[in-house]
Amino acid sequence: MSTEKQTIALVAHDGRKELMMQWVATHVRRLSQYDIVCTGTTGKKVREALEANLSSEVLETVAIKRLKSGPLGGDQQLGAMISEGKVDLFIFFWDTMTAQPHDVDVKALLRIATMYNVPTAMNQSTADFLLNSLHLEDGYQRDRPDFESYQKREV
Repeated sequence: MSTEKQTIALVAHDGRKELMMQWVATHVRRLSQYDIVCTGTTGKKVREALEANLSSEVLETVAIKRLKSGPLGGDQQLGAMISEGKVDLFIFFWDTMTAQPHDVDVKALLRIATMYNVPTAMNQSTADFLLNSLHLEDGYQRDRPDFESYQKREV
């Protein structure tokens, strides 16, 4: 197992933020073992859920990085972190029943997560499976794509 803390990205559309907060409260002890990155409002809500469920001593050990709100560039910021290898697990509670004004940003973010082979959950059940995977603790090294030949191609 690596001594460096892994980073989990948490994102929730407005229609799924309450579900995300319930999920965070359920898994608060497990999540406290990781660094967390979130888009804007989700980050504020995640911090509140952690503060309500963790002692101040434990909370001090959890790094929570808040990016901009998704529609204001947070999706792109998170995509950049994924492409830089700074995200180990991505959990996105997506509201599939409501049109999103930044839908193209969401699709780009999901494309980047897929392209860089980051384990991604789009619903609560998959998030439960990923967070409780033995691979999070056994030093599992996912394949990281090598895009060197693409970058050196002739155009």
